Amino acid sequence: MLYHWIAITAIRRNDAAHCQTSKPKAPFRTMTACLAISDQSIAKAARILAAGQLVAFPTETVYGLGADATNAAAVARIFAAKQRPAFNPLISHVASADAAFALGQKTPIAAALANAFWPGPLTLILQRNDDCPVAMLTTAGLDKIGVRVPAHHGAQTLLQAFGKPIAAPSANPSGRISPSTAKHVLDGLDGRLDLVLDGGSCESGLESTIIDCSGEVARLLRPGGITRDAMAAALAAANCNPQIDIAEPLADHENPVAPGQLASHYAPKAPVRLMAKTSTDDEELIGFGTVSGAGKLALNLSPSADLVEAAANLFSMLHAVDAADIVNIAIAPIPDTGLGEAINDRLRRAAAPR
Repeated sequence: MLYHWIAITAIRRNDAAHCQTSKPKAPFRTMTACLAISDQSIAKAARILAAGQLVAFPTETVYGLGADATNAAAVARIFAAKQRPAFNPLISHVASADAAFALGQKTPIAAALANAFWPGPLTLILQRNDDCPVAMLTTAGLDKIGVRVPAHHGAQTLLQAFGKPIAAPSANPSGRISPSTAKHVLDGLDGRLDLVLDGGSCESGLESTIIDCSGEVARLLRPGGITRDAMAAALAAANCNPQIDIAEPLADHENPVAPGQLASHYAPKAPVRLMAKTSTDDEELIGFGTVSGAGKLALNLSPSADLVEAAANLFSMLHAVDAADIVNIAIAPIPDTGLGEAINDRLRRAAAPR
């Protein structure tokens, strides 16, 4: 279909040790269970969510840290586990567009984008319906709500089994690198949640595009796997205004209206230098295209300069650098077109002062 989201075909690594991890970190006392996706593990995950506890699960973008979006106490556990500021709202995941529009108002712009890209890596910001059951903590007290219908089979199966919206930011400590495998989840959050559903490596490796559909003109809040050009084309095909404004960076006194808007985000442990074509002696250079990787790992996001492959590899390579205890990171220039807009957004936030 013309407007289906970009199919991700990047190389997947055989990670048989998804659920192996080190000893739990203090002050958490228990190891988190990790189960491959099956009918039994999905049923167990649904029971855990119904009990107000936390489950990490795969989507086509990254792994999410899920809780019952209608249960404020459960949602509070997400903020505590991630050490996430409570003014940073969460996305509510649902199984269908009908379920999404039961939570927020269905504008013509929202309907056009949902029809073109759902299920898929697109989050719509909608005006919250008066009878919306989602806890106000989930939306950080705002009168708008972020909703997404994921395409991943495991996520869909869990949503259908649970039967209610699942609030789910990325399953990592706040501000750190997003997880694209179950092992990444456990490396950052072991002991802070009750179950990880292991669905292998995520296809996209980048979080969803977030677009505000509550006004007369669409407004891009966070670039992702759905490009601006693709969304504009979908709007035009539905006889909607194809204009897409870009949200201005947050001022110091402003709180985000969607995830991923904070200046520092997606950050590895080591400082990051961008637009690097060579590296210094104490840097690990992550290459792209003809700029080869250099250092201990000599990684390249995509030797063929394929932005889809680069997007899929970004977070996994940053995790690899983190695991190698690299002192400084340099990253080659990435074209700021198409999917490169989303990659560069993540890199700028990873390199921002902390």
